[in-house]
Amino acid sequence: MRFKITFNRTTRQRMLPMDYQYFISAWIYKVLKQADPEFARFLHEQGYGQSETKLYKLFCFSRLNFGKPKLWKEKKLFEITSHEISLQISFDVSEAASTFIKGLFMNQEFFLGDKFNGIDIKVTGVEALPEPGFRETMQYRVQTPWVVSYQAETDRNPQYLSPGYDGFATLAIKHLVEKYKNTRATEAIESTQIGLKRISDFKRAGFVIKPGTPEQTRIVGNLFDFELTAPPELHRMIWSAGVSEKSSSGFGWVELQTVFIADRVSNSVSDKKEKQPTHES
Repeated sequence: MRFKITFNRTTRQRMLPMDYQYFISAWIYKVLKQADPEFARFLHEQGYGQSETKLYKLFCFSRLNFGKPKLWKEKKLFEITSHEISLQISFDVSEAASTFIKGLFMNQEFFLGDKFNGIDIKVTGVEALPEPGFRETMQYRVQTPWVVSYQAETDRNPQYLSPGYDGFATLAIKHLVEKYKNTRATEAIESTQIGLKRISDFKRAGFVIKPGTPEQTRIVGNLFDFELTAPPELHRMIWSAGVSEKSSSGFGWVELQTVFIADRVSNSVSDKKEKQPTHES
């Protein structure tokens, strides 16, 4: 289930690290850990994950929407001029949890950033968003990098694969099946029920997690459009919990690809109208 969270900047600070995703993830964990006993009991009874350690990890989030910031590339900073900022967060929970989620996040205040740069923001609105109609075959656009990794016994660090790698689709599907089995008590699915096809070029992208700590590392994924054929419940899972590894760190947020096509068509029509000559009487 997806929610749109709206923030206001509460102070004059406006410089935000480009790798801000880690700080958003840490904030979401902090809010969830503050959940009241009733909400914690609800999650447990609804079977949200198969263990306490997985209970709060099935979420994902979009990029921040903060207008058109000034980019300080050499300093790896955004200079944000907009006072209103928004973010979408998704949780792999039923609609019945909507009231709990809204209550947890409403009126939260926090500092987003590191010890050198960041912004003070306050939640001003939390809105539950409707789900699309899930079909067996759907087309998506990856908005935040889809991470598929592989680590052999001899590898010191994981390899972050590109869609050009022959085993990318196989490993991506394997991860989806494992995530489904770990979070669903319903009938299991098999890899043979899932078909994955890339329908656009891909772009390598990533960001740093745990910046400024001994565990700091850069994780790299891929941005592209794809077509997925699978049982509708698996589509619902990736819509709510992300398609990627490390979704709770901000990877693997997807949007319907048809939305972007509609936007392009609408913009094209608008451009043509603007170019038409006008006649004065």
